[in-house]
Amino acid sequence: MKTEQEYLREMNDRHPDLAGVSKDVETAYEILKRSYCANGKLLTCGNGGSASDADHIVGELMKGFHLDRPLGSDQGSQFGELTGSLQGALPAISLTQNHVLATAYANDVNPDMIFAQQVYGYGCEGDVLIALTTSGNSKNVLYAAEVARKKKMHVIGFTGETGGMLKEMSDVCICVPETETAFVQEKHIIVYHTICSMLEAFFFGQD
Repeated sequence: MKTEQEYLREMNDRHPDLAGVSKDVETAYEILKRSYCANGKLLTCGNGGSASDADHIVGELMKGFHLDRPLGSDQGSQFGELTGSLQGALPAISLTQNHVLATAYANDVNPDMIFAQQVYGYGCEGDVLIALTTSGNSKNVLYAAEVARKKKMHVIGFTGETGGMLKEMSDVCICVPETETAFVQEKHIIVYHTICSMLEAFFFGQD
């Protein structure tokens, strides 16, 4: 099993164009690690392809990614025969998935506030929001980040190279060196896979 630093070095070796964001990737990992160690959770949001990325991140954290993540003996006794079908999870929720709430809020209140409303409802002090927007200027994502900050959550931005308005609203903003949407999203996948791998190594890769 690779260590956290080995995953980070692997990203830099395989994708030298991302070396410039390596420090920010490590900072994002540390923010998430501290939150999870304090029983926090992660919320994710984005639009279009970035909505898929928001969902993808949750999929890597809520079940085994590189590892099977078997439950410990103490948890095994708690869940009995279900133990073999459960895996260790890092709590994460994508804000793109509740279509009933999204359509109701868009119709009844304000479509730009659907992510912000969920951050308000789910988020607690010390939790983390990963906000994905290739331009850094998607209004609904910015509103979510604003609510997260007011709730004393941490904000990790994923953007293209300029960072847009989200850069100033984030604890750390990973501004990948691309400007075209499709290419920005390609780099985002590499980055969040690295962060998810590092988290898994820390929480589930130790004896």
